Amino acid sequence: MSASDVFGRLDSAVVSYSRSTKVTWEKGRGHKIFDASGKSYLDFLSGCGALNYGHNDPDMRDALVSYITDDGITMGMDFFFEAKAGFLESFERHILQPRGLDYRLQFTGPTGTNAVEAAIKIARKYTNKANIISFTNGFHGCTLGALALTANEDYRASFQLGLSGTHRLPFDGYAEGVDSAALFDRMLKDGSSGLDNTAAVIFESVQGEGGLNVASKQWAQKIESICRAHGILIIVDDIQTGCGRTGPFFSFESLGITPDIVTMSKAISGFGLPLALTLIRPDVDVWSPGEHTGTFRGNAHACITGKVMLDKFWSDGQTPDRTATLATIIETQLQDLAGKYGLRKKGRGFLQGLNVGCGVTARKVQTACFSKGLLLECCGPEGEIIKLLPPLTIPQSALEAGLGILRDAVIEVIDAGPVTKTASRSVVSA
Repeated sequence: MSASDVFGRLDSAVVSYSRSTKVTWEKGRGHKIFDASGKSYLDFLSGCGALNYGHNDPDMRDALVSYITDDGITMGMDFFFEAKAGFLESFERHILQPRGLDYRLQFTGPTGTNAVEAAIKIARKYTNKANIISFTNGFHGCTLGALALTANEDYRASFQLGLSGTHRLPFDGYAEGVDSAALFDRMLKDGSSGLDNTAAVIFESVQGEGGLNVASKQWAQKIESICRAHGILIIVDDIQTGCGRTGPFFSFESLGITPDIVTMSKAISGFGLPLALTLIRPDVDVWSPGEHTGTFRGNAHACITGKVMLDKFWSDGQTPDRTATLATIIETQLQDLAGKYGLRKKGRGFLQGLNVGCGVTARKVQTACFSKGLLLECCGPEGEIIKLLPPLTIPQSALEAGLGILRDAVIEVIDAGPVTKTASRSVVSA
């Protein structure tokens, strides 16, 4: 019996990625992923940003194998254990101290949406206020609290009952001529705006699922200033944009702001293992013991690989320098392709893409890329944006090869003639 037969009989209808690829994956190595027939693909999806350092980094793999064969603790919950201590020490030494940041690290359940749930709850408890401000095109997860903050109707449509406790404002650049930060400030000062009892603001520096919309430094700093003036906490969702994906380790470093709370997951284990963190300013860390819990918080195996990731890639400053150089190549080639066809380049760092106008065109480009050996996804309100998430460790030659495949696919699809612009979302970000 083939693997596809098993999936067809037993897999839930909720699956999405497998609907577009129709292959069974067998191995991954670095920037490549291999199907069951042995065919290799350049992986510009990278586990939707969970594999910033590629598949099966040898140093992380060897450390994990050694830990397992030495009978290291697997299930640690929130007990003290050596693997967790090692991760915390490396995070403090390589990440917090060089940046002058002071956060407590809460290990939540091992998904990004759980980190967001914890952030919402602690913000409300600390401020004793209920409302959270989120933004158009934001994506923060699919559990009910996080889903209330998520903008796209495709995720929210079946679950409107109970999606409360949030107000949504325009993200930076959402509406032409509208200064959404100034609008936010005016509404806070107007007792009749309905924007009262606000605990926190949450946003992504680059909206990964929502269309690679980039928050400007000016906008972010204005939002921070407004929040400080009104006693509102700032939560930055760095689940996809963190761990070097947009340049520095934290995406907000480029904006010159300091959030009160940061959510992290995806690439924080370095190896694609489940791990999630909510970083909390010490005075905001007002949890009572066990108030936000979960059996699988603090994955020991993920702590082992995460420590290696931090020691290997973030101890000497070379990773952001290298990725900045390669990100310029991505930007230049996408700008060139955009200019050729009147398209729009979006995003920054290793989270960039191309708006091709509609979801149907994007899906055609995605399919053409896959047939040529390049795995990627689409994003945006209608799936109209080709999204690139190559591993930060990709060799320049492989990066340029992937960009060449994308270029050929875009030319092939667009030169074939116009398509019917029917709404068509591609596979979703997890």
